[in-house]
Amino acid sequence: MQFDAEGRERVVSYQSRQMKPAEKNYPVHDKELLAMRYALIKFRVYLLGKQTFAVYTDHASLRTAMKSPHLSQRMARWLSFFAECNFVVHYKPGKNNILADALSRRPDYDPRRLTRHQDIPDDDDDCATCVTLGINATVSSPVLPLRQQIADAYARQADAPNT
Repeated sequence: MQFDAEGRERVVSYQSRQMKPAEKNYPVHDKELLAMRYALIKFRVYLLGKQTFAVYTDHASLRTAMKSPHLSQRMARWLSFFAECNFVVHYKPGKNNILADALSRRPDYDPRRLTRHQDIPDDDDDCATCVTLGINATVSSPVLPLRQQIADAYARQADAPNT
């Protein structure tokens, strides 16, 4: 989240991906941790230097997941990765997190609508707004026209004579 000129919270980026076949068999709790892990990996470069950042989830039990005495090997590996980051988990019900909840239910991510050889792209460079199953992380991601403007500026600079 980022604050605008009036002090209101604004989401800078959401992220999403389709689950792999094995991941679809995970218990719900592990799926939520998987989403959190994916977001932290995806935005890691922005988050490691942060003092403390917030992770918002619509799954209340994630607040206590790191204190659970009964961990699977997978959860233990993920929690050791989470220990590298300094974050606080906040519960935000899906009905109060409208954008993340709506985007996590995108119709083009419905596996029943996919053909056998069709794939959903892991990353959409055309937009700066994506989702991760109700988890928000603060990241600035330029949209395609800005990227093109930067590339064009570099090309013009390379063509300019040295003075």
